[in-house]
Amino acid sequence: MNRQKAAIIGCGFVGSSTAFALMQKGLFSELVLIDADQKKAHGEAADIAHGRPFAHMMQIYAGDYSDVGDCGLIIITAGAAQKPGESRTALVYKNVEIFKNIIPQITAQNFEGILLIVSNPVDILTYAAWKISGYPKERVIGSGTVLDSARFRYLLSEHLQVDSASVHAMIIGEHGDSELAVWSGANVSGIPIHDFCEIRGHYDHEQAMEQIYRRVRESAYQIIEEKGATYYGVAMAVTRIVVALIRDEGAVLPISSLMQGEYGLSDLCISVPAIVGGNGVQQVLEIPLNEKEHTELLHSANELKEILQKIWL
Repeated sequence: MNRQKAAIIGCGFVGSSTAFALMQKGLFSELVLIDADQKKAHGEAADIAHGRPFAHMMQIYAGDYSDVGDCGLIIITAGAAQKPGESRTALVYKNVEIFKNIIPQITAQNFEGILLIVSNPVDILTYAAWKISGYPKERVIGSGTVLDSARFRYLLSEHLQVDSASVHAMIIGEHGDSELAVWSGANVSGIPIHDFCEIRGHYDHEQAMEQIYRRVRESAYQIIEEKGATYYGVAMAVTRIVVALIRDEGAVLPISSLMQGEYGLSDLCISVPAIVGGNGVQQVLEIPLNEKEHTELLHSANELKEILQKIWL
């Protein structure tokens, strides 16, 4: 296995933006782009490769599944695009069928690396990828609510007029409509969020909390309505996960992974904080939740369970 080699399956907006972001980071020496439309994959690879003199040395090219066997990482962004007004879960049936075609072509190559699922609905498709592949659970992860949490931190930083790097806050649960904000653990450099709000002159906590949470949850829908798709933010979130994997950081990120009793949940993938390193998911973390948050997490899990029961895997 070559940890300096990665593949991206799916060269739409998200896949190509991710390839561009990875080129900028210089994490790999070799990057393979695979798409059902091979001409599209070739064009994206060539376009990015032409900027190599301004970035990092990396071989980037269009390939096929025969190229993935020795990859250390495969990023799957392939799938039907989310249309304006369409929920992420409405994509499930189409994209599960796409995964039933993609995953066996990967397993046929004796791939031993990590599968990073980005396609939506990501929690369902992460579970589908794990189930279809038969890979150990730590090697199959989803991008989860990493971007949602970044949106949360951004909006809080704008509200409080502080650097977003100083804001520590997370969105967990389904990467979708039933996700929840962990307000009980939110803080700014160790100062509980409500206390910091009051330091900055904000006292109407309930109204502000509801407004910020709603903006986080509806961000993707708004962007899709305005420009047709979301991809830059997603690409940066995926790159953050890839950095944690390749550099074996042991970073705590709210990725989607298989639950085996954590939070009282099992046999589904959902987005909660986990330690992410060179071998994938090192450990799922059970962070403190108040009663309301725990109830909301169980509700989010039930939403995913209902969908899983309707699909054949």
